[in-house]
Amino acid sequence: MLWKKDLGLPEPSTADRYLPHKNMRFKFKVLLVATVATIAQFNYAPAQADSTQIERLVSQPSLASAIVDRQSMSVSNRKNLAGISTAKDLIAQSKRKRKSAPRQQPVKPAITAPTNPQTQIQPPATSPANQKQVLVSDIIIKNPKGSLEPALESKVRQVLSVKAGQPTTREQLEQNLNAIRALGDFSAVEIIPEDTNKGVKLSFLVTPYGTLRQVQIKTLPVNSSTVLKQAEIDSLFQTQYGKQLNAVELQAAIKQLNALYQKQGYNLAQVVDVEELGTDGTLKLTIAEGLIEDVQVRFLNKEGALVDENKKPFKGITRPFIVTREAELKSGKIFNRNTVEKDLRRIYGLGIFDDVRVSFAPGSDPAKVILQFNVIERKTSSIVAGGGISSANGLFASLSYNQLNVGGNAQTIGANVQLGTTGVLGDLSFTDPWIATDPNRTSYTTNIFSRRSTSLVFNGGTTPQFVPGSIPIGSNTGDTPTIIRQGGGITFNRPLNGDPYSDSPWRASLGVQYQRVAIQDFNSGNGISNGTLVPQIGGRDLSFSKTGQDDLLMVQLGLTQDLRNNFTDPTQGTLLKLGVDQSVPIGLGNILMTRARASFTQYVPVSFINFTPGSQALLFNVQGGTIVGDLPPYEAFSLGGSTSVRGYEDGDIGSGRSYFQATAEYRFPLFSIVGAGIFADYGSDLGSGSSVPGDPAGLRGKPGNGFGYGAGIRINSPIGPIRIDYALNNLSQTRIQFGIGERF
Repeated sequence: MLWKKDLGLPEPSTADRYLPHKNMRFKFKVLLVATVATIAQFNYAPAQADSTQIERLVSQPSLASAIVDRQSMSVSNRKNLAGISTAKDLIAQSKRKRKSAPRQQPVKPAITAPTNPQTQIQPPATSPANQKQVLVSDIIIKNPKGSLEPALESKVRQVLSVKAGQPTTREQLEQNLNAIRALGDFSAVEIIPEDTNKGVKLSFLVTPYGTLRQVQIKTLPVNSSTVLKQAEIDSLFQTQYGKQLNAVELQAAIKQLNALYQKQGYNLAQVVDVEELGTDGTLKLTIAEGLIEDVQVRFLNKEGALVDENKKPFKGITRPFIVTREAELKSGKIFNRNTVEKDLRRIYGLGIFDDVRVSFAPGSDPAKVILQFNVIERKTSSIVAGGGISSANGLFASLSYNQLNVGGNAQTIGANVQLGTTGVLGDLSFTDPWIATDPNRTSYTTNIFSRRSTSLVFNGGTTPQFVPGSIPIGSNTGDTPTIIRQGGGITFNRPLNGDPYSDSPWRASLGVQYQRVAIQDFNSGNGISNGTLVPQIGGRDLSFSKTGQDDLLMVQLGLTQDLRNNFTDPTQGTLLKLGVDQSVPIGLGNILMTRARASFTQYVPVSFINFTPGSQALLFNVQGGTIVGDLPPYEAFSLGGSTSVRGYEDGDIGSGRSYFQATAEYRFPLFSIVGAGIFADYGSDLGSGSSVPGDPAGLRGKPGNGFGYGAGIRINSPIGPIRIDYALNNLSQTRIQFGIGERF
């Protein structure tokens, strides 16, 4: 028969037999790590009867090595983190969601700790013939630092495969040692052999963990702060507080902690280390949450390549800070998937990129990462030539130019020039979407213009009025006056929530505009030279100065509250618009006028008709306005037409100092890119038509109120929905009317 020395186990000294705790070679932290490491490796790496293998099992550097997959924290695995979509894909997903019926969305992939197989205690395999065996005479289980609870002793005996009175080998003893550690209850486990006249007595010395009082978080790098609240952490470990620490339960709670980070969008966050349990019962977990060291911008070509054939990086037109200022994720912040997706949408929304993608690079510290926005620039300039003929402008040719990325600053310049038989018209504008030094995303637009239009106030009605001395042309009995507006202005816009990265329901605008307004006749063959001022028609003044010209200097204030669920295709929420224009009396007319307007729209999601998946909604709009003080006739509110009460020609209901208008509409999809709408409109000048100087509506026989109803189709196009409506008014007149874009 062989004894303990045949197993290769050292024979304890006399002193060691009475003081077995002196043989404990590992501190609390190392043994805690070894315990959970055993859980992770028990079925993968069978214990060997080699002392160096024992040393390897108990010398793993941290508890996190048994819980966190180190490879998942590498930069190579961060490059395609959780399948983050590109900006173009995110926009496409949003459009598909709006067009399709609600369906369960796939769960976002998450970086999770590797799952260890369930630890199973296997009976010892049949010992090979060349393995030495010894006879076990007795098995003792005790705590070298005090008494051992009977329940813990019972748990140990249940996992032991070695039995008194039976032979065993060194390999079987190692398996039993690992099985005890896999219970997770002990910070130290040691087997002490002792020769007896009946064989080898085995003493299993087990040291239970202390009591867990609280779990705290330490972040890497050390000067960063955690994104989780202590209450969130306590909720995961609460059931373990006040009890003896168990490494198995601790491991499960740490997995839940990692999952909590994933759920909140912190996909780079991982528990990477565990400190020893403090004497006060505090356990500290070290977490690398994914601190961003830097944010970089890289330019890709159309094929998505970063470098050219000479291995040189592509250079872009856009200045990098134009991209990074749109990103809420900055250096020093913790990476969050939800935030970066919003950043992608904002950057793409600048309109100067074909696509925007995210990638990662290693930081100077393993706990840091460099966030990279990879952009594919689009062509941002366009020139369009055209021409035509209109009643207001005669025969004309036009040329327009647009540049969406002036100087690489995402600033826009637009120019339009029109040359015709009636003269030269033009409009030049410049827009900066975000003033560089402003923290609140203030934008501005400035423009100069020369515009010509037919006045709805002076047009239409049952008794139309014409320019004095005009000669009938075709079926018309004469010419109506044309309004010429020349001037310029500047308008500032900004959100009111103080946060440039969150959607603000409230927005405000403030602007100033000057214009010289002239009422002229430009139609040829009327007996009056083109461009002649028309101060009166039918003895009624057309301008406030009575000369046919006025000067208007307006200070304009606007306020908007947008609570819609979608800006382009809303089905739920509300939209409120308020506006006040105040004129400053200068120049011709010396006009002092205050104009106030308000509009409210309610969207209600419904599902009445189901021809094809897509969004459906009922909408209700009410609006009104009034003018106090001086009122040039051409500034009166006009009612009727495709943007007012359908079924009437533009301006045919009336023009007043005040007005009220209401619309109810049901929108639903038909198929593919075609939708439909059923509507009813009502408008009234509230009896204020006669208070407009010259009573232009009364002179032309306009009724002052009316309603219309009908149905139409909506065709989605690159320039917006094309509306084609068939409407019937209260006078039993029918019309087909066209428009671009939804009214509300």
